[in-house]
Amino acid sequence: MSGCPFWENKYQFNFNKLSLSDQEDKSQEGQNKANKGGLIYGDYLQLDKILNAQELQSEKKGNKIHDEHLFIVTHQAYELWFKQILWELDSVRVIFQNGHVRDERNMLKVVARMHRIAMILKLLVEQFSVLETMTALDFFDFRDYLSPASGFQSLQFRLLENKIGVPQSLRVPYNRRHYRDNFKGKENELLLKSEQELTLLQLVEAWLERTPGLEPEGFNFWGKFEMNVLKGMEEEFAMVQQQQWKSLQQPAGPSGATALAAQAKEDSEEKEDQMAELKKQKEVLISLFDEKLHEHLLSKGERRLSYKAMKGALMIYFYREEPRFQIPFQLLTSLMDIDVLMTKWRYNHVCMVHRMIGSKAGTGGSSGYQYLRSTVSDRYKVFVDLFNLSTYLVPRHWIPKLNPTVHKFLYTAEYCDSSYFSSDDSD
Repeated sequence: MSGCPFWENKYQFNFNKLSLSDQEDKSQEGQNKANKGGLIYGDYLQLDKILNAQELQSEKKGNKIHDEHLFIVTHQAYELWFKQILWELDSVRVIFQNGHVRDERNMLKVVARMHRIAMILKLLVEQFSVLETMTALDFFDFRDYLSPASGFQSLQFRLLENKIGVPQSLRVPYNRRHYRDNFKGKENELLLKSEQELTLLQLVEAWLERTPGLEPEGFNFWGKFEMNVLKGMEEEFAMVQQQQWKSLQQPAGPSGATALAAQAKEDSEEKEDQMAELKKQKEVLISLFDEKLHEHLLSKGERRLSYKAMKGALMIYFYREEPRFQIPFQLLTSLMDIDVLMTKWRYNHVCMVHRMIGSKAGTGGSSGYQYLRSTVSDRYKVFVDLFNLSTYLVPRHWIPKLNPTVHKFLYTAEYCDSSYFSSDDSD
């Protein structure tokens, strides 16, 4: 049989049926409700205000510069997105503050909103590419008209830093002065108020401290984990020692004595390297169980979370495949995503400023590029402790096994603990 398999009549399709000429056009059956009055698109979005908010300083000075319009629109778009981020962030903080996060159902809402913040920040990182279509000379044409306005004066970005949890003690001074000195009146009051409120970091910290399974009288994850780490390290050391002993037991004839001595020396050096590496690994892992060391690092600003919260975060990290910990693990991942994207935003900002003005002073009077570069560091990374959890990764068989009772609790969430469940409705 040859030819088209659909040539038989039973397979034929009447392509004329696709013609619209013989059918009633249903695409025009709707009604224009706007003709009857009421709310319309432009009024709802107040586009008259938004689209008329681009006032070119160069034009006011009688020297209209084309690219100033792009500069204004881009920064206005940034501020609108900052407003949305603050809207989402405030709602998440309310859920935590009101105890609604104790109801597991609200964790999905928290994770979804934090993920939304991350997606907005990703967009803002990419938005620099639009602004960079303007050359340094294009910016130079109207830059003098902007002084003393400066991006540092963005109230919403400073509020965002405060509400997430950037420590005030770790902020880089702005021209040797407190950052809030650059804001007056109501703006200064709003910043001060945001400094006094519970930050997202503090709220997440309190939530992590309630992680089920940390209780010494219960599953006692931390006690069992410490025991497994010590036992595991002893086994690692013993294994290296045993390998060295076996290499020394290998027989050799008279002609092979020299070769055996050389091999023994090489094995000895390799063993020393392995032992040195194991000692370093042991020091790192053992430091994990030194609460005083953690408190010391916390006082120096090198840690952000309390010792108990860090335990909870590590437990979630290890048991992330358990149904009870899957959503909490997603939240920790989103928090790290936000930190990464904030850092990328700062870095892109630094690169763009360096490209546009070189080493000149900023329009607001700062050192410009030099100041911005100093802000791209871990001091502005709020959830740095979550990144450091990878330092303490261990073989899976070192992680304490869940007994049937605990495993059932983690799977069904039937544990009647008032620290985790609330009958209150969320927002």
